[in-house]
Amino acid sequence: MPDQTPTLIFIYEPEKACFDRLVGDGFPAARAAEISSYLAQSTDIAPEFGAMETACARRGLRFEPVALDDAATALAGRDPKNTLVWTISDGIAYFRGSAGPALARLNGLRTLGSDDSLFALCQDKFRAGAVLGALDMPVPQAGLARDGRWLVEPPASVTGYFVKPNRLGAKIGIYADSRCETAGHALELSHRVFAAYRDDVVVQPYVSGRNVRLSFLGVTPDAGAEALGIFFVDSGGDFQTMEDSLALYGETGAEARATGSYAEPELVPVAVSQPVAAGRIGAIATRLMQALGLRDVFSMDFRVEADDTVHLIEFEVCPGLPCFDFRAYCKAQWGLELAEAIAATAANRFQALAMQTAV
Repeated sequence: MPDQTPTLIFIYEPEKACFDRLVGDGFPAARAAEISSYLAQSTDIAPEFGAMETACARRGLRFEPVALDDAATALAGRDPKNTLVWTISDGIAYFRGSAGPALARLNGLRTLGSDDSLFALCQDKFRAGAVLGALDMPVPQAGLARDGRWLVEPPASVTGYFVKPNRLGAKIGIYADSRCETAGHALELSHRVFAAYRDDVVVQPYVSGRNVRLSFLGVTPDAGAEALGIFFVDSGGDFQTMEDSLALYGETGAEARATGSYAEPELVPVAVSQPVAAGRIGAIATRLMQALGLRDVFSMDFRVEADDTVHLIEFEVCPGLPCFDFRAYCKAQWGLELAEAIAATAANRFQALAMQTAV
């Protein structure tokens, strides 16, 4: 008789697999290394697979980490009643994590996380912004430029502009002068980004304020707005650059620790000093959970001004689980270390599914 042990399949996209594919596609090694560093959560979480396996075993689950390139084979023929798939990287361009939940759906398997269409949408900032705008979310208007020419011109702005790659995450392609004064400078940055990464840039009016990260993990299936973690992320600067990000995560983050240059931003609950803004952020998240289908695990980035004006910058369906901010959220909200939080979430889903089946 086949083994009926409930199994959590944890799909991750390794940095090296991404790096090798980009080099094979003609990217210089230095640029491929920068791009693949976005997948540092896969590198940083791998040493904890043993702890996750132990935490799952205590709850009667089997834990099975699977590299993305092996997912098609690993998911084929699985029993839908005893399989839960959790994919921890997103994207369809440089990163291909949206293939994970799509493969699960193809095999009739349940997933933990949002619909696979959102895995692709959130990695295209211009399209995602259009959807968020249609939902009446407070997102800055955006222009779109490619290699020095406008595809969509940005609105006039008295505050200058902020320029970022359209499909890259983890601050890749964000420079010290990504906040610029003129649309002409923004076009120059679009040329720089295209030359380095073959990507378009989103050009938005610059908005002031402090950076805020919202984190969510539905450890219990009925978790809602009360389980949101809403924190100021104070790094000492107006915004984080690519160099800042590289010094925090993955192989480059390990090098920063070794040289003593590693420094985590400070996390401060927004509700302590700006409860009105925290309430507005919670309402936005609740609206997107209902209208966009965000569920189980996600994050959002905001800018909050001193007068409680809130700007939604972007959302992610695959927050960096091993990153300092998500670990701090799991500890503050659920009182759990990361491995325990992951195992508890999976175990509670299996229990809920079993109860639904029994009914």
